[in-house]
Amino acid sequence: MTLGPLASAVATGDNRRHNLRCRIQHDKPREHPMKRRHNRPFATLVVLALAVAAAADLAARAAEPAQPKPLANAHAHNDYEHERPLFDALDHGFCSVEADIYLVDGALLVAHNRRDVKPGRTLEALYLDPLLARVRANGGRVFRDGPPFTLLIDIKADGERAYAALVERLASYAEMLTVVRDGQARPGAVTVVISGDRPIDRIAADDVRYAGIDGRMSDLDSDAPANLMPLVSDNWISHFRWRGTGEMPEAERAKLRGFVAKAHAKGRRVRFWAIPANAAMWSELSNAGVDLINTDDLAGLERFLRAQPAK
Repeated sequence: MTLGPLASAVATGDNRRHNLRCRIQHDKPREHPMKRRHNRPFATLVVLALAVAAAADLAARAAEPAQPKPLANAHAHNDYEHERPLFDALDHGFCSVEADIYLVDGALLVAHNRRDVKPGRTLEALYLDPLLARVRANGGRVFRDGPPFTLLIDIKADGERAYAALVERLASYAEMLTVVRDGQARPGAVTVVISGDRPIDRIAADDVRYAGIDGRMSDLDSDAPANLMPLVSDNWISHFRWRGTGEMPEAERAKLRGFVAKAHAKGRRVRFWAIPANAAMWSELSNAGVDLINTDDLAGLERFLRAQPAK
């Protein structure tokens, strides 16, 4: 059929409009198909990622063994004599333990008497290795978010040679230790203190020290810096007659508090050994401000300290 002039003009106009619409649609930027399918803002994705990470952290912590609230004043005397050295003390919340050592054929063996040493019971195996593993697992602390930990090492014999061997061992664990370089202390998760046969002059002369000295009550007026002598310890029965029965004589109570005040004025902590393991004794020591309460009765001291009102 032949179109008239008017119909032909209309058709021509329609075709032009159609072609124009096609060109406009062709030139318009196209939205990426992934944007149409995933239109969540970036901030939302970040929030979701953080939530997933937080949930994973909570799950990991829930899977960890529960840790008791640490007891900063609890010291495990002769800790190695317990069924599980170090771990029994940690399970009771103790923040200080004592290990006696002998140098035997180049090894630092843990025992109270020389005749009791055994090849596998080294200082590294019983204390240094498990402490390092725990510090790494707990974000730089023995107890997660807890106070510093004290490892009191009692050298039983041959102090000079045993200390030289000890320094070599401790250097490998420097990442967790309080270290003193040229008189400046860098606090660590674990502070090592040397007791027993102490080569005091050798320790004091070290430019780099991985351990401090356990002083005595005769050192209360010493001018040694606190990072060299962070602790003073002594035999209770050498200074006091009271044994934890009845009221402590007021003169002895004043003497005890005087010892503590002098030590604290020099930045040192205080410990006594050979104390009776009873609540009356622990109460007097605690009230006087004694920093480390010495005991073989881990469970008993834990019960006592946890029952005390918060100070």
